[in-house]
Amino acid sequence: MTSTPLTEEPVTARRSGPLRELDHPAQVFAWLGPNWFASVMGTGIVANAAATLPVWLPGTRVAATVVWALGALLLLALTAAWVVHWLRHPATARGHARDPVMAQFWGAPPMALMTVGAGALLLGRDWIGLGPALTADWVLWTAGTVLGLVTTAWIPYLMMTTHDIARDAAFGGWLMPVVPPMVSAANGALLVEHLPPGQPRLTMLLGCYAMFGISLFATLFVVPQLWQRLVHHKTGAAEGVPTVWIVLGPLGQSVTAANLLARPAGDVLPAPYGGAAEALGLFYGVSAWGFAVVWLVLAAALTLRTVRVGMPFALTWWSFTFPVGTVVTGTSALAARTGAALFVVVAVALYLLLVLAWLTVAVRTARAGYRGGLFRPVRRAPSPSPSGAVA
Repeated sequence: MTSTPLTEEPVTARRSGPLRELDHPAQVFAWLGPNWFASVMGTGIVANAAATLPVWLPGTRVAATVVWALGALLLLALTAAWVVHWLRHPATARGHARDPVMAQFWGAPPMALMTVGAGALLLGRDWIGLGPALTADWVLWTAGTVLGLVTTAWIPYLMMTTHDIARDAAFGGWLMPVVPPMVSAANGALLVEHLPPGQPRLTMLLGCYAMFGISLFATLFVVPQLWQRLVHHKTGAAEGVPTVWIVLGPLGQSVTAANLLARPAGDVLPAPYGGAAEALGLFYGVSAWGFAVVWLVLAAALTLRTVRVGMPFALTWWSFTFPVGTVVTGTSALAARTGAALFVVVAVALYLLLVLAWLTVAVRTARAGYRGGLFRPVRRAPSPSPSGAVA
């Protein structure tokens, strides 16, 4: 969701046709960072959010299933390309973790895995059957959960011991490595009922609640730092402004997780804890949803302010998709729990916004990728001083 922080290399020869902005087509694999998996996240959430909407239009499920299949194919293609990247350019691949910006996007691969896995169970089952869909979800959820728990501890550890981080360096990407456990909690709730009753379901449910807490408390550490940075140092480089939207990710996903986990809690937990889970889903969900709406307004205002003076396209634009999608799923969950027309209307409106954002970013990504520019290393623009902030 941001470009690799290497010195920009001049293009020595201009060609026409695909990848014309690269010196050689093989350079497609040279700087392929984990940020590319944000495109899978953004595509998958369009499908998954549609499956949770409180109202449906004719053809919605078929269209959503097609988008899920597209996300699954994109995941396979990116995974294969990343394997080539690691085999041909191991030093660059290992260097992503040493860079204080790119390291944050190690959180994208696990979330991409789990997003496609959840889509298999929600939508893909219509095409491939429940058994294969459940197997795919279990495999992708397990792999994504393990990798996500690693990034939750590993990347903050690197930040505390290795990375050289300036006072004004906080940005929305700091949430990326700590959000995967929240995705595990939300998507894991869908798998609880597919386990044998008794200890297997209880262990899964409690594990999901533990991961809910891991991500929630980490988010509570990061968001104040981002708020302080924006207040004291302003938005910074235009390419990074879209990452402000990432804050919506843990907010919306936590609302989704709290309500999805409440569904099996009544049958799995002893009284009165099942009822407490139901109450948590409602009261925490509405409270977090309120802050998410305020942050959405702030993020939109900051983005529009930047667009007025120029916001060049970059992979950071995928920040407009997955975070908004989690607010859609959270709003839909509240609509299902309360029956409130407010949540129904907002869920549909936000989903339309999500689809528009996805179409825009997907087309721009395909166009820039066809030319090859997105595969080139670029020099990260310096952040302006407060006096030179975007006006």
